[in-house]
Amino acid sequence: MAQENRVVTVTVNPAIDQTLSIPNFRAGAVNRVQSWRMDAGGKGINVASFLADFGQPATATGFLGADNDEIFRRLFQRKGIEDRCVRIAGQTRIGIKISDEVLNQTTDINFPGEAPSPDDVQRLFDILAELAATREWFVLSGSMPPGVSTSLYADMVRALRGKKVVLDTSGEGFARAVSAGPWLIKPNVDELREFVGQPLDSHAAILAAARRLSDRYGIASVVVSMGKQGALFVEGNDALWAVPPEVQVKSTVGAGDAMVAGIVAAKIRGLSLADGARLATAFSATAISHVGHDLTSIAEVEAMRDRVAIRDLS
Repeated sequence: MAQENRVVTVTVNPAIDQTLSIPNFRAGAVNRVQSWRMDAGGKGINVASFLADFGQPATATGFLGADNDEIFRRLFQRKGIEDRCVRIAGQTRIGIKISDEVLNQTTDINFPGEAPSPDDVQRLFDILAELAATREWFVLSGSMPPGVSTSLYADMVRALRGKKVVLDTSGEGFARAVSAGPWLIKPNVDELREFVGQPLDSHAAILAAARRLSDRYGIASVVVSMGKQGALFVEGNDALWAVPPEVQVKSTVGAGDAMVAGIVAAKIRGLSLADGARLATAFSATAISHVGHDLTSIAEVEAMRDRVAIRDLS
């Protein structure tokens, strides 16, 4: 039975990701590419892609450059993602990812995006208002394009009051949107450290900071990702640490987006905090074991989920 489309992902600064596999990559030297691929990317686009792979339909909106949107149109058609993106003048930016499987590291080279016009921004808000009539979940992900106010996400959170808004961004855009009270936030530990202005050098410190944000801004759920150490999941008085199994890392690109997709998928299925944390962590661990923004199979995710360890921090 087909699932209902309840999710909208918003990507205001998408990218076409060119991933280059270069073993033993060295800056300032001649490097030879072992393999390469091009993917339609951007954090919200990735979230929609991962959800589609897990059988959860989604709608993608945000801004796309009109001059090179074909790769996005192909992705949406292939995965059954509803396309409600605003086309703006120019090209979607390129993001170069240098993946080094020998050194277990990824180097990002991100180009600036095109600046949407005020009319483009208004069109996006009109689309969000229309979608809010029938959708429950709204995922606001990624960096800001040039030329827009850093209050953009905060304005979206306020416009979507009453909806379950998930925020995954950083910097000033994150700070302003957090104060607007989204339903869920997913900073990584460095982003949370920057926001609170404290070292956060222990799980206890991270947990305390997450709870302060939840209490101060009325945020129902805080998830703090910590790379290979896993993630903290905090909801009210409940808190736990989800620890992923060891996997061979092929690329860390999209790991956080996969986790966001897993969180939303778990909530839609009504899973407990612990079971939702297992699923979200499995999404992320599965994603980093492959290159690209895909889950290879639901069976692989479920097998990975069973290997995630949960530690109660309540």
